[in-house]
Amino acid sequence: MPCLFKVLISLTIIIISYRILKHLSLALLAGIAVLVLWSGHSLESFWQIAWQRLAEANNLFLLLVVVQVIWLSNQMAQSGNMRALVQVLLNRLSKRTSIALLPALIGLLPMPGGAIFSAPLVADSDPDNSLPPLLKTQINYWFRHIWEYWWPLYPAVLLAMDVTGLPIAIFLIIQIPMSVIAITAGYFFLLRKVSATAAQTKESIHFGQFLHILMPILLVIFTYSFIKIFFPDVAQINKYLPIAIGILLAQLYLQWSRPLTLIFWKGILSQRKTYDLVIIVALVRIYGAFIEARLPGGTLLMDVIRNELSDWNIPIFAMIILIPFISGITTGLGIGFVGASFPIVMNLIGQNPSYTDLATTTVIAYAFGYMGMILSPVHVCLLVTNEYFKTSLYKSIASLIPTAITVLILGYLYYELLHFILGTFLTNMF
Repeated sequence: MPCLFKVLISLTIIIISYRILKHLSLALLAGIAVLVLWSGHSLESFWQIAWQRLAEANNLFLLLVVVQVIWLSNQMAQSGNMRALVQVLLNRLSKRTSIALLPALIGLLPMPGGAIFSAPLVADSDPDNSLPPLLKTQINYWFRHIWEYWWPLYPAVLLAMDVTGLPIAIFLIIQIPMSVIAITAGYFFLLRKVSATAAQTKESIHFGQFLHILMPILLVIFTYSFIKIFFPDVAQINKYLPIAIGILLAQLYLQWSRPLTLIFWKGILSQRKTYDLVIIVALVRIYGAFIEARLPGGTLLMDVIRNELSDWNIPIFAMIILIPFISGITTGLGIGFVGASFPIVMNLIGQNPSYTDLATTTVIAYAFGYMGMILSPVHVCLLVTNEYFKTSLYKSIASLIPTAITVLILGYLYYELLHFILGTFLTNMF
């Protein structure tokens, strides 16, 4: 059986197991077991690959950040900060706008599993609980990710710039329209189902008060950006260290401005749900390790899949969109699909591609890789959002397919338009 089918079947096993067992950790273990056995790994190599991924510094800091995010979210809820932020927006904006704006705001933070931070905000934006949990899951998940096409704080964006060689300004200009497309599709399929009622009141609020409420989130964004720009060596120690520092400062500020007693902190630190989510993230990382690992024969799994697609005489354009999409759906990570597919895609368009081909290929490959990541059953944000709202993983993925297809169709039309504009502009220029 081709490796591509084995990987896709292992992902299907995760979805089916979750529906049957109702326990995500067990479902992920089942998917990992199928992938490991079909890949031909021995018990020894299984433990070696799994332990190597779990023990690496980046992974340990990732798990730390996930814990910090949940603690900060609980701290904001217990201190009343979260309720105040949501109330301010509901008092000034419609429910439809507020419920999308909050996860979009959190989406400016490149936090792993950051959807667990925005999920309580989305829940609080529906105080009368009139919206179905599945719709809140979709809105939180979708609008949490509308910026990752171009927002330069995301590692996937930085890696894509590096691999393609496109200047930052050009990359941003050609990628920003994809965020517009994602917002449009999200509005049409998701937000239109939310009442467009006007704000509850037109109550005025002093700018200083609003800044105080928003400060924990702003502190994380500012600290991360400040360290990345002015102290890049800190980020070299560990890529998650800047955001871990930012979250810690936000926690300290919140404790200073809205102090919680020891009893509240004991409740926050002892929540079992926090550590269940850490286990889920760790298992997702182990699954990703086997996707990235070499097979017993020494070949990379993604290289085998690329060769299979080539052997099936698939046209180059189809490979340009399929390889990122498959990489996205199997890794569930932005940096995963970029790292696994973009070097291959850039080779497919030749050694010295024209500027037009380079820019347009970047747009279409990123769009398909990104939608693969969004529909991936091992995407951490999707998993934690489903856990929070207690919704079906299968239904969440299935219900997002029309929105994702719309983005891909509009993305393809944008690709053709960009090809025409750049081709005409560069021809006239030279």
